[in-house]
Amino acid sequence: MIRHFLDLDRLTPEEARLILDAAKALKREAVTAPLLSGKALAMIFEKPSTRTRVSFELAMKKLGGDAVVLERESSQLGRGESVADTARVLSGYVDCIMLRTTKEKKLLELAEYASVPVINGLTDRTHPCQLIADILTYEEKIGPIRNANITWVGDGNNMASSWIQAAVRFDFKLNIACPAQLLPPREIIDWAHNQQGSIKIVPDLNEAVKNADCVVTDTWVSMGDDDTSDRREALSNYCVDDALMSKTAEHAIFLHCLPAHRGEEVTSGVIDGPRSAVWEEAANRLPAQQAILLWCMGVI
Repeated sequence: MIRHFLDLDRLTPEEARLILDAAKALKREAVTAPLLSGKALAMIFEKPSTRTRVSFELAMKKLGGDAVVLERESSQLGRGESVADTARVLSGYVDCIMLRTTKEKKLLELAEYASVPVINGLTDRTHPCQLIADILTYEEKIGPIRNANITWVGDGNNMASSWIQAAVRFDFKLNIACPAQLLPPREIIDWAHNQQGSIKIVPDLNEAVKNADCVVTDTWVSMGDDDTSDRREALSNYCVDDALMSKTAEHAIFLHCLPAHRGEEVTSGVIDGPRSAVWEEAANRLPAQQAILLWCMGVI
């Protein structure tokens, strides 16, 4: 069976924990052993990237493997070759494919026709690689995330959806504070409730962050979203500032997947302040990607 890393809801809780614990060990032991010697990763970017590109390329190289980058403008995929044909061709060259794309449909089609593992580097629907780094950061800074109180603030975007899936797989409580018109997809919330996940939509922002162990947000306008005045007006009261963080638990941390827009979704005082774990979170993309690659290729 091919081990695709497509979404957290496709993993068992045991698989999700295995990947997370492997990331911890890889970071703690500064592993540079050639565990992926002779292996190659193809990285397809239909969306711009800093952290995903650097972390995946270095993850392969630090484990003894190699990586090749394909951007939309420099590949036949950008000239009309089908996703299915691209999957078949790349499967003959590499041992794993990472796709960062616009539509989830492309990711699923790639996985259907590839004979090697496919990794979701980001879609408009979810961003599961980021969550492994996020939870790694939480557990390093605070401790086990099980039963923790996490609050998502702002747009109910792909990151919010992955936090919902993570709440189920890692068994923590998640409050979601979003404008009514920008809530995460109903089917993802329904899935979480059907899985007995502790997910709550909390309209009152102050109530949502009360005694939270961690507050998470993201940019108001994600790649592919329309930057409209209606969107910004709806989110105008959802800025994470010092006053909001003061209502959380004393030990609470702030997370943001980046890039950030200071003065919009978060103030400089918070993201650059003592409660921010954003820079550790960004650095943790490297061990997270290493663990994902090792799992996909059957090393762990």
